[in-house]
Amino acid sequence: MFERLELLIGNKINYIKSKRVLLVGIGGVGSYACESLIRSGIENITIVDNDTIDITNLNRQLMTNMDNIGKYKVDVMKDRILSINPNCNVTSIKEFINKENIDILFKDQVDYVIDACDTIDTKVSLIEYCKNNNKKIISCMGTGNKMDPSRLRIMDISKTNYDKLSKIMRKRLNEIGIRHVNVVSSDEEAYTKIIKDIPSNSFVPASAGLLLTSYVINDIVGGKDV
Repeated sequence: MFERLELLIGNKINYIKSKRVLLVGIGGVGSYACESLIRSGIENITIVDNDTIDITNLNRQLMTNMDNIGKYKVDVMKDRILSINPNCNVTSIKEFINKENIDILFKDQVDYVIDACDTIDTKVSLIEYCKNNNKKIISCMGTGNKMDPSRLRIMDISKTNYDKLSKIMRKRLNEIGIRHVNVVSSDEEAYTKIIKDIPSNSFVPASAGLLLTSYVINDIVGGKDV
């Protein structure tokens, strides 16, 4: 199933298959990161989310439809993963992650961590754990209230602009001595000032998820010596 990918990367596909990715958050960003990881050859993945599918998720979360409202996101995503590649080794965790229970994520060897969750305390705890334990991590910043996916970039958090979540995260991370971490962030200004709930669409979170995957896969593959 990976013939077209192998035309790009040669026999490095086996190296991709050997890696394990920990993905925290299976929402608008995380669902697209998850599926694109699987379609890129990742066969060992841990998916983490304690939430169930709500009708408000249908506009942006890849695995959602009218038939699975109320089901746990990780259960639906696991079934979807195995329908794409039955060889995948999928661990699903239905827990809200905080500093006290973060160790449950790392019972297995983890090569890459993708933070696609939307809780600041969890994001900070993940980054702190990875920095302290020499784990590679990339974290997604804010994708709500944005309309231009071309403004998304992979960058160091110290370089972010017009991203309220990044601003809060920089402050929190600075307080614990962390000033550098790779993130996906948009430099687009807020699209609207009239906000009751956080507005979102299908294409900006999806694009952020694909950038998260591109970071992991390109890091695994390395150079172009195929």
